[in-house]
Amino acid sequence: MAIKSVEQMIAEARADLDNHTPEEAKRRVDTEGALLVDIRDVRELQRDGVIPGAMHAPRGMLEFWIDPASQYFKPIFAEDREFVLY
Repeated sequence: MAIKSVEQMIAEARADLDNHTPEEAKRRVDTEGALLVDIRDVRELQRDGVIPGAMHAPRGMLEFWIDPASQYFKPIFAEDREFVLY
């Protein structure tokens, strides 16, 4: 099996993602109940601030927090809503 390049993996991941402008993300939160999920490092939060109402989920823990089989699972990720990661 050939190893995929980083560029290939990024292109494949982006094909399954929706990208929103900040205005569209805000509209989805305000009118559709989407949840903003800040995946930045805690030092970035301290340095740059946070968006009020956003949930912090460190990027390195995201898969563990989303997986119901993980001991680190966070029930909020089982909710039937859109999650806007930034």
